Amino acid sequence: MKKANNSVQTDNLFSQNFNTSFAPLAEKMRPKTLKDYVGQRHILGKGKPFRRMIETGNLQSVILWGPPGSGKTSIARVIANHTKSHFEEFSAVTAGVADIRRITKEAIDRIELNKQRTIIFVDEIHRFNKAQQDAFLPFVENGSIILIGATTENPSFEVNAPLISRSQVFVLQALENKDIDLLVKRSLTYYPKHEFEPSALKYITEKSNGDARTALNALELAANLSKKVDFKVAEDAVQQKAIYYDKKGDSHYDVISAFIKSMRGSDPDASLHWLARMVKAGEDPVFIARRMVIFASEDISNALPTALVVATSTMQAVHMVGIPEAGIILAHCATYLALAPKSRASYNGLIAAMRDIDEKRIEPVPLQLRNGVTNLMKDLGYGKGYKWTDEREFQKGIDFIPKNLKGRKYYKAK
Repeated sequence: MKKANNSVQTDNLFSQNFNTSFAPLAEKMRPKTLKDYVGQRHILGKGKPFRRMIETGNLQSVILWGPPGSGKTSIARVIANHTKSHFEEFSAVTAGVADIRRITKEAIDRIELNKQRTIIFVDEIHRFNKAQQDAFLPFVENGSIILIGATTENPSFEVNAPLISRSQVFVLQALENKDIDLLVKRSLTYYPKHEFEPSALKYITEKSNGDARTALNALELAANLSKKVDFKVAEDAVQQKAIYYDKKGDSHYDVISAFIKSMRGSDPDASLHWLARMVKAGEDPVFIARRMVIFASEDISNALPTALVVATSTMQAVHMVGIPEAGIILAHCATYLALAPKSRASYNGLIAAMRDIDEKRIEPVPLQLRNGVTNLMKDLGYGKGYKWTDEREFQKGIDFIPKNLKGRKYYKAK
C-alpha cells in the first residue's frame, strides 16, 4: 500500500517472511535503526555504553529486563540490522535442546562460510528450563552466537547464574508518555483517510501505562471501529488500562513493599494508591490482609495494641466477604494502620535477642525458673524461692535471664 511507504516500516528481516501489510500495527512500527528507536535513553542515549557497543559492533550477549511493551524485541532487531547479523528468533516455550544444538551449529557454519555473526533472540528467556539455558553456555562463551534474552522477570532469580555471568544485563523502563505519544503520532501515517481527535490520542497514550504495544493495538482497534476516532471510540478501544503486575514476579513484591513502606511512613494517601494497584491487578486480598497483620505487630506493636486486633479482624472479614467489597475493608485497615503511632521496640528486641543466641554461649535455664514437679527436682533446687507475686522487691531476687546475659536490655520502648 502506498501510504505504508511514507511511514516507519517493519524490519527487513521479517518482511522476507510474510507480507507486512497484514501484520499488526505494532509489528509495522518496529524500528530499523537506532535513530528510529524511541525511549530507553538511559541505556541507548548518545554516549551510553550499550549504544556504543551497538555502534562499534563489539557485541556481547545481553539480557534485557523490562516490562511488556518497553521495546526489548525492537532493540534486538535493531542490533541485528545495524550489525548486519543473521537474526534467529527463538521461542522459550516451544523450543527444546535439540533445536538449540541445530541453530548453534548453523551459526558456526555461518561464521566459517560467510563471516557472519548470528544473533539468537530468546523472548521470555525466564521460561527456559536449566537444561535449555545450559545448552547455550559453551556457544555464548566462545562467541559462536550472540544471545539476546528478553524477560519481564528478575533475571537474578529466573536465569542461571553462569548465563548471567557471561551476559550484560540491561534494565528497560516503561516508556514515558511523550515516547508513547511520538509512536502514536508516527503511526497515523498508516491511516491517511482517518480523522483522529487530539483527546482520543491523549487518552490512548495515557491509558497505555508506558506499554507501546498496548497503545498501538488500541489505536489500530480504534481505527478499525471508526474512520472518525473521537474520545468515545478511544474509550471503547482501550477498554481497560494495562497494569503490569505479575503475582509471582518482581512487581508483586515491589508493590507490596511500597504499600508497607507507605503505611510505615504514615502516608494514608500513598497507602491507598498502592492498595488500589493491587486490588485492580487482582491480587489475593487475603495476602494483603495477612501482610497488614504482620505490619500491625512489627511496626505498631504496643504503641497502639488495638492495631493488631483491627488487622486480624480485617483478615477474617476479607476472607468471609471476598472481592470487590473486601477492598473497602482493606482500605479501612490500611488508613488506620498508616495513621497509627509506630513502634518497633518489640520487633527490634526480638532481633537483638536472637542475635545473642547466635553469637553468645547458650546457658541453661536458671534453677528458679524451672518447674519442680518431682521430689528429686525440688531437692536439686528447681523452682526454689519462686512464687507468683506482683511485688517488685521480691522479683528483683529472681534471675529471669541466664547469668551471661544479666543486665541485657532488649525491649527499648520510647
